[in-house]
Amino acid sequence: MNEPAASLPAVLTFAASDPTGGAGLQADVLALASMGCHPLSVVTALTVQDTAGVESFLAIDPDWVADQARCILEDMPVAAFKMGMLGSTEIVTIVAEVVSDYPDVPLVLDPVFASGRGDEFANEDMVAAIRELLVPQSTVVTPNIAELRRLAREDEDDHAGLAECAQALLDSGCEYVLVTGTHDATTDVVNTLYQRGGVVRSDTWPRLPGSYHGSGCTLASALAANLARGLEIGEAAFEAQDYTWHALSHAFRPGMGQYLPDRMFWAREGEGGDGK
Repeated sequence: MNEPAASLPAVLTFAASDPTGGAGLQADVLALASMGCHPLSVVTALTVQDTAGVESFLAIDPDWVADQARCILEDMPVAAFKMGMLGSTEIVTIVAEVVSDYPDVPLVLDPVFASGRGDEFANEDMVAAIRELLVPQSTVVTPNIAELRRLAREDEDDHAGLAECAQALLDSGCEYVLVTGTHDATTDVVNTLYQRGGVVRSDTWPRLPGSYHGSGCTLASALAANLARGLEIGEAAFEAQDYTWHALSHAFRPGMGQYLPDRMFWAREGEGGDGK
């Protein structure tokens, strides 16, 4: 007998809407569903964008953001939270207040500060609010190297190592930091999971050609899904990376900009001989 749908773990994502379906809220929903969870969503911002970049965004009223979340949370149990682009300092503040009422629910924080093209989403006040209010409540923070340095208050020209920067976040209260090497100039992508005692695991993946829209959203959502399903952190991190790498390896290019991960690649495996 199939598992009843009511038993699916629910994951609540806070993110901006992306009309392309490549990143943001739509990416989270696809990844969470693909990983066996029921996606719940709170819209934090609306964006005008295509696969090349973001033209503009409109942050939702903070009270509306809080009301969306509290209405859901009063109705059903949530097995994990996932944070993406939050839109404003005020939204960061009110979201931090909401999740503080659920300290036992795992929280995956994807610090989205800019688009892949470099369009800025967060000023320094917003970064500071995330650092001070959300990082301490997070189970796992999933920054790329640039985001890690910004959260750790390290300039690009500073010589602090990744472990030192990760330790700065761990010292502020989060349990784990998964640093992704997608923006590093290396042949392979090396992702490293840190805890206060040091490195939990380090995984190496072949670097795929091309530019991708929504890879970070995919990884963080997959990780939240795995934690919601009860996996321990090391296995959850590896399985999330494996899923993301395969989604990227099956990416497609529907527009004139970046490639989009195929988050349902497994449903098409065998079609045409290569799953694409």
